Amino acid sequence: MYITITPQKLGGSYSQSVGDYVDYLEKENQGLEQQEMEHFFNQYSNEIYAKDVVREIDGNGAKLKKTEPKFYSITVSPSKYELKQLQYNSKDLKAYTRELMKDYVKSFNREVNGKPITIDDIKYYAKIEHQRKFKGTDFQVKENQSYATKILQLKQDIRKIENGILEGYIKKLNQKISRLEKEAPHQQNGERIVQGLQKEGNQSHIHIIVSRKDASNSVSLSPGSKYKVSDVIMNGKNVKRGFDRDTFFANAEKTFDKQFGYKRNYAETYQAKKNFIKNPKLYFSALMGLPTSEKAVAFKILGKSGVPMMNIPTNKVQLTIKAIKRLKKGVDIAIKSSSIGI
Repeated sequence: MYITITPQKLGGSYSQSVGDYVDYLEKENQGLEQQEMEHFFNQYSNEIYAKDVVREIDGNGAKLKKTEPKFYSITVSPSKYELKQLQYNSKDLKAYTRELMKDYVKSFNREVNGKPITIDDIKYYAKIEHQRKFKGTDFQVKENQSYATKILQLKQDIRKIENGILEGYIKKLNQKISRLEKEAPHQQNGERIVQGLQKEGNQSHIHIIVSRKDASNSVSLSPGSKYKVSDVIMNGKNVKRGFDRDTFFANAEKTFDKQFGYKRNYAETYQAKKNFIKNPKLYFSALMGLPTSEKAVAFKILGKSGVPMMNIPTNKVQLTIKAIKRLKKGVDIAIKSSSIGI
């Protein structure tokens, strides 16, 4: 599970309208029949029009400054292992979103009218998407880049030959290009993986738009709060503040596991990510200490995420500082993928 929470920006400033983002999320519906479309939904409704999402979010930003985000984007990307656990893809992800947003409100150390906030105190709209494209930050694209550079240079040489600027044999250059296309380490259905190529398999994920202001448009609820969960005295009154992201991420994982009976491997857990960041040696020691079958699954998950498996120590004795440093870069990439991190 990989979850991100971000304030929406346009350039260096916060967007004053959710319109552009809503239009972006509507891209997969283009050309589809009404019954095939994925609609926006919230806690109680399944089919909400895009125009209504824009109107409700844009109209719920009372007293917010231009330097403050009007809404936050939460992206939830289950791993392929988690998606396999679902019986009804869209239906199950909608049900999970509704439970996830209950975890979201519980992570606020805030009150509305003197009471802890509930799911009815927030304004959010979500949408399921089923497609993803490779980004320039994906390890497959990065590791194919040297081949892409050589291919680009050969294509430029061909154009120069065609224009009479350079001498050479176009047929031989095309043969080199064909060879490089096949030699690139990362392929999908016989095609070199490049930025923008649509990923195969189940790529379902969730986009959630949540208003910065509560449903009454009177209280600011920021998951990006710089304050840790705490109670402070302000103007002689005890005030609760803060959002506990750590709790939210951990509970999001537990909610999924409970809801769908998912048996989570250590390499997929939020606790594993925390161990890796704070104590890499503990992280790898825990991997080495797993039962043989679970360890095999963990290594498979890591390998699919881009970790150089040939460098994984085979036992605790080999777990040296040098080995840890060598692996850290690869595992850090994996943790940011949808396979093993939140």
